[in-house]
Amino acid sequence: MRENSLWRHADFRRLWAGDTASQLGTFVGHTVLPLLAATVLAATPLEMGVLAASETLAFLLLGLPAGAWVDRFRRRPLMLRADFARAALLISVPLAWWAGVLTLTQLVVVALLVGVCTVFFDVAYQSYLPSLVGRDQLLEGNAKLQSSQSVSQVVGPGIGGGIAQLLGPANAVLVTGLGFLSSALCLLRIRRTEPEPEPHENPKLSAQIAEGLRFVFGNRTLRAITSSTATANFANGIFLAVEMLFLTRTLGLSAAAVGVLLAVGGAGSVLGALTSGLVNRRIGQARAIWLVPLLTWPAHLLVPLAAPGWRLGFAVAGLALFGYGVIVYNVAQVSYRQAICPDRLLGRMNASVRFVVWGVLPLGSLLGGVLGEFAGIRNTLWIAGALETLAVVWVLTSPLRRMRDIPAAVPA
Repeated sequence: MRENSLWRHADFRRLWAGDTASQLGTFVGHTVLPLLAATVLAATPLEMGVLAASETLAFLLLGLPAGAWVDRFRRRPLMLRADFARAALLISVPLAWWAGVLTLTQLVVVALLVGVCTVFFDVAYQSYLPSLVGRDQLLEGNAKLQSSQSVSQVVGPGIGGGIAQLLGPANAVLVTGLGFLSSALCLLRIRRTEPEPEPHENPKLSAQIAEGLRFVFGNRTLRAITSSTATANFANGIFLAVEMLFLTRTLGLSAAAVGVLLAVGGAGSVLGALTSGLVNRRIGQARAIWLVPLLTWPAHLLVPLAAPGWRLGFAVAGLALFGYGVIVYNVAQVSYRQAICPDRLLGRMNASVRFVVWGVLPLGSLLGGVLGEFAGIRNTLWIAGALETLAVVWVLTSPLRRMRDIPAAVPA
């Protein structure tokens, strides 16, 4: 083990443990909430699109001011408040089910408010990591955190599908709430004192938001990364709006079988997390941002080829290859963004990027619901896969093509 390895960094281990608990709860929730809507509440494709959109609508509505607010405060307290609030909101779902009053409206409202908390948690979390571990360990830190996300992506659907099969989808939502509560308890144990944020020369919120936007969209590489991720996320919003309906109604899978298929498909994400550091070192971190998506993102086109029987393998292969590429790409591009951004702009930079790349998700989900209603579920998956394939053009034609690794110096 290297002397400066993050395995020896106690506070990073606490952050890592908290993130793992949070990610596990998140991926259980990504399985059981749509399962609950599709199988118990008999949601239509359009209603499924509305539910999927509500999960990320807050990034579109609050993404930009959230970055300015995060830069004004210490990041860890914001993350703690977000975790406790998400836990309380999600635990309300099984409580309502037990009382016999659960409705699709409540699911949409809970998903919307959880999304608001997630906006602040995610912006604060990505801005907190550089101050906790230092910029020279960002790649290792992001790789380890992505490994938690990938393992949770594999284990979470299986747990969610199994609990939903045994106890019902509403009871499985309880696991998601407990995951966020566990995350908060881990963050409480971090001992390192976070420095006070630097005062901004212009206290106006609009001026601070504008500065973050100028930094992102005035940089050609950041603009290409943001555009590519946004296009892929928009397409993925279309995909996710009808994915559960495709698995349960078109392919006729049970809740447990859905969990198993998503878990096996998610194995590609685990492999991506385990090999992201190696891939980035071998081919170069800047090169990984365009080459890996070029080779892996078109794999989502395999999913609509799936059918009952042996052709289920198309869905597994498509999900696994796509998941692998997304994780390696995310480790590279998030580390790149964090490395070239000054500390005082980290919150606004992350918020500006997330405003765009997550703000398009609800739009994609709504479009996916409409397409699923009128064009058919399988055709909607074809459209989503084609758009995800085209998303790589942004980074493929950017200055990243002429770079191998990230710049060594942080700009003033």
